[in-house]
Amino acid sequence: MARVGAWIRRFLDKPGSVDLAPFQRIVAEAGKLEDEVARRADLRPARLDPAWVGTAEFCAVVREAARRSLGQRPFDVQLVGVLAMLDGHAVQMATGEGKTLVGALTAAGYALRGSRVHAVSVNDYLARRDSEWMTPLYEELGLTTGWITEDSAPEARREAYKRDVTYAAVSELGFDVLRDRLRTDPAELVVPSPQVALVDEADSVLVDEARVPLVLAGAADPGTALPEMAALMRRLSRGYHYTLDEEGRNVFLTPKGTDTVEKALGIDLYEHPHAVTQVNLALHAHALLTRDVDYIVRDGRVHLVSASRGRVAILQRWPDGLQAAVEAKERLPASETGEILDSLTIQGLIRSYPEICGMTGTAVAVGDQLREFYDLRVAVIPPNRPCVRIDEPDRIYATAEDKQSALLEEIAAQHATGRPILVGTLDVAESEELDEALRARGLSPVVLNAKNDAEEAAIIARAGTRGAITVSTQMAGRGTDIRLGAGDPEQEKEVAALGGLYVIGTGRHESSRLDDQLRGRAGRQGDPGGSVFFVSGEDALLTAYIPEEPLPAADAGGVVRGAHAAELVAHAQRIAEGVNLEIHRNTWRYTRLLERQRAQILEQRERVLHGDAGAEALRQACPDRYRELVESAGAEVVEAAARQIVLFHLDRCWTEHLGFLSDLREGIHLRALGRLNPLDEFNKEAVPAYRALLDEVERRSKETFEKADVTRDLAEQGLKRPTATWTYLVQDNPFGSDWDRILKHVSNVLKGRGRRRG
Repeated sequence: MARVGAWIRRFLDKPGSVDLAPFQRIVAEAGKLEDEVARRADLRPARLDPAWVGTAEFCAVVREAARRSLGQRPFDVQLVGVLAMLDGHAVQMATGEGKTLVGALTAAGYALRGSRVHAVSVNDYLARRDSEWMTPLYEELGLTTGWITEDSAPEARREAYKRDVTYAAVSELGFDVLRDRLRTDPAELVVPSPQVALVDEADSVLVDEARVPLVLAGAADPGTALPEMAALMRRLSRGYHYTLDEEGRNVFLTPKGTDTVEKALGIDLYEHPHAVTQVNLALHAHALLTRDVDYIVRDGRVHLVSASRGRVAILQRWPDGLQAAVEAKERLPASETGEILDSLTIQGLIRSYPEICGMTGTAVAVGDQLREFYDLRVAVIPPNRPCVRIDEPDRIYATAEDKQSALLEEIAAQHATGRPILVGTLDVAESEELDEALRARGLSPVVLNAKNDAEEAAIIARAGTRGAITVSTQMAGRGTDIRLGAGDPEQEKEVAALGGLYVIGTGRHESSRLDDQLRGRAGRQGDPGGSVFFVSGEDALLTAYIPEEPLPAADAGGVVRGAHAAELVAHAQRIAEGVNLEIHRNTWRYTRLLERQRAQILEQRERVLHGDAGAEALRQACPDRYRELVESAGAEVVEAAARQIVLFHLDRCWTEHLGFLSDLREGIHLRALGRLNPLDEFNKEAVPAYRALLDEVERRSKETFEKADVTRDLAEQGLKRPTATWTYLVQDNPFGSDWDRILKHVSNVLKGRGRRRG
């Protein structure tokens, strides 16, 4: 019957339906070659042969290479995962199944085909760790590997990219690509042309962070948020001076609030548009962004917390003055802002690779998105040993207070037996409140949250020891195994007898996938384990997404029982997942045109940078001037000057085009009030603007060429580039644009009137 179900899934092309049978047959044949390959003195292939990679002999060779170099003999299922990724799939493998080794063997396979491989990670720590850990394996196969982190100098980056396999965080890869787009000398380029992207934690990189723009900025200026505006917001009271919408995502001044602000500022607010913007930003920072939930303050700076990973989002910031407003709220100096020179979404970065594959513990849940946005199909690799973890039904309570009380009782009861406990919280503030509550009961938890993420690998590795209570924000520590007894054989048996690691979730996430990732920390490699989630009717998931559907009545102990309650929680989660998917789709609809335009600009830039396209264009546009300059300064000098002139104006006009499109998108949603499709309207204006950009590049280049002294420094003649550039990621504004908020407000008003009429 299971085979029939699998056939139906493949017929319908459902996520996770990739047929593993061909790969399993190859791995079975590899087992027959194991003894013969083990007798070989040298495992390095005599030559690169793409056809050999993926054969039974290849599998036997890489298995032996891993055994000799790392002391690890890959399981059959690991080799099946390798073959699936070499076939261009995203593989789903449970926690503890050895994805790091699978990724390295796959990268080696692509490299032995003659391709450059970029092993894409979620952070610097894992990039360096995995590269150094797997170096002996690559050397055994005659390959080289390197790594890149935020601290890597330009020359170190060039060297790392020359290796067969380069490990790097996705943000570092993107930043290097952005910086290369402004190079004016081919010798300064750092990143080679993309060939293979092997993505670790593929769901996190390709879905959760796909919309996040990586930004290259220049011409730094301090932020403009006023401390006095933040001080004014502290005097306002919720419900009297301002109100929040049903979802808690938007905030509006009441008439009384408007009067108070106008009196304090001494102006008629709506006659001063800039003041309205400043007030809105300060109010958003004050009312909608919470310290230790949305961000933390560390070393005198505001650091965003990743909603999908519960840890500090390195180098991320808010756009549109919101960053400066939060800094003013926290009484911190404003950080630098500046003109965006170029940007790149992570989705656009990964799609630039001709070949993509990936691995994660939770791919099926985002299988449709992987197929839609990256043309990746999901292959589900069975575990080496069956999972025996016991996943209990949710424990649902009427109020947050009832839930918290039951949660503390459960932790204390399990701890009394000596069973190790991993508690997953939804944010930093919750982890610290839980830590305080547990300590008040005489317990000693270890807290792992966005404030000490540098220590997360060591902390999470000890979470499986007897009596351990580890409180962790969401998925901190991914990439690090939790071994029962921390690898001590005696303690491992003892902890296993107690039921193994017990994972407790303090609430459901907006994505069931994040819940599954948390559950997956227990029950690795056939270990015993358990999991349970505590939910209340006051949780943000329910109040935001099903505010008009209350839970059934609770019993005297505050417990809500019955299948209907569980279905409501699942329903809220499905709505949240649908909303986030639509945001992803909508963002991609707007960026798709921009990506096409960017690709054309980069193609033209490549011709100018690496050839004589700039000189040829100016020779045809200004033949007399070109001939005159060649006679006086020489052809080589003129060609170099022409290259610099065209590159400067190409980059300058592209920067201005990005600014225009950003402004256009901010206001385009207003056209929905006129029953026009905002996306169609956006494209109608973006296309002619791009054509005008190309004409403007030509006009400015001709004008400069006619006047320039090509024997002098062109920067002194107006072609001055930013003296400093820096990179960061822009956290999507959680409140949308001003017009999004206006339309949302109008929608809420209309819904309210409709309910009253009903």
